[in-house]
Amino acid sequence: MIVDLAFNLKQGICDLKINKMKKLLITALFLGTFSLGYAQSEYYNDYRRSVTDVNWQTVAADLLLSTTQANQLYALNDKYSDYNGWNRVYGSNPDRWRTDRYSEIERILGRDKYVKFKTKYYKGQNPVAVYNRNKNNDKRYKHMDKKAKVYKSNNGKAHKR
Repeated sequence: MIVDLAFNLKQGICDLKINKMKKLLITALFLGTFSLGYAQSEYYNDYRRSVTDVNWQTVAADLLLSTTQANQLYALNDKYSDYNGWNRVYGSNPDRWRTDRYSEIERILGRDKYVKFKTKYYKGQNPVAVYNRNKNNDKRYKHMDKKAKVYKSNNGKAHKR
């Protein structure tokens, strides 16, 4: 009887440990999925801003696009109207939307009109670089990467402060 009681007690302790491990595993999976989803949704928000921050009818008029070019541009903008559609394509590599989107815009507009588009809307810079720079300059983490200032004294040698 004492042996059975000891066995049952030991079995109960093992069951508690297993249940605790299951809860920890489920919590870890949930947090991992949530944080990945959040990160990907930030990429999707960038994608949506790349569509909505530009008045595409003005672009079509300014660049004298043909009806076919304008329709292709509008179709490109409507391609991923929701997160699920975008995530099916870019979920495994969310950075890729930038190069895909802007190379497709360049194909639609042609090289010369694309350069004019970049000049007007992205100050002549590559839109992919603009979004990558914005991604790397997230304001929430600005305070973490302050660089040491280097000052030169009169003798020309630099020292850190």
